[in-house]
Amino acid sequence: MWNEFKEFISKGNVLDLAIGVIIGGAFGKIVSSIVDDLLMPPIGKLLAGIDFKTLKWVIDSKVGEDGKTVEVAIKYGNFIQTTIEFVIIAFVIFLIVKAYNRMRAAAPPPPPNPSEVLLAEIRDLLKK
Repeated sequence: MWNEFKEFISKGNVLDLAIGVIIGGAFGKIVSSIVDDLLMPPIGKLLAGIDFKTLKWVIDSKVGEDGKTVEVAIKYGNFIQTTIEFVIIAFVIFLIVKAYNRMRAAAPPPPPNPSEVLLAEIRDLLKK
């Protein structure tokens, strides 16, 4: 069982996937920082100083025994911010895939090896 697991984990696809997940998580944190720290403050300033993370619709609020206010709220501002993060991540992934496809299409196919050329000549002669 241990050998099977070692064989499974050492396959290239599993390692590629793991690396992709780790890099994706780090990239998500970078995008969150860009949105939270760079994009949303100026947008909030343009919209009369609104902090999107604090936008919410309070359905019910009560003061607990310890004096703290407990709210039941729909936090639509956080949803707006998360949606902007998603759009940025999706756009960057689109650009990466587009560049990868362009690079793959630009590479010429490898020339046929001599045995393939010989087989093609034999095929053509048999057709005649």
